[in-house]
Amino acid sequence: MFWPMFAVAVGFLGLAVLGVLAVRVFLEARRLGQQVADSARRINRAAEDLERSAASAARAVDAL
Repeated sequence: MFWPMFAVAVGFLGLAVLGVLAVRVFLEARRLGQQVADSARRINRAAEDLERSAASAARAVDAL
């Protein structure tokens, strides 16, 4: 009777560990998604700044 109870306890413990790991993976994936979105916003902002700078440089060259 000991071994079946031990097997059930180990199985339950294994499921609990897998559940904890799944939650950690989910939270890290969410954090990574937020970082990617933030990076995309920063890249878009930098691209807009570069476009404005290029346009003003082109106007300055045309004025010469």
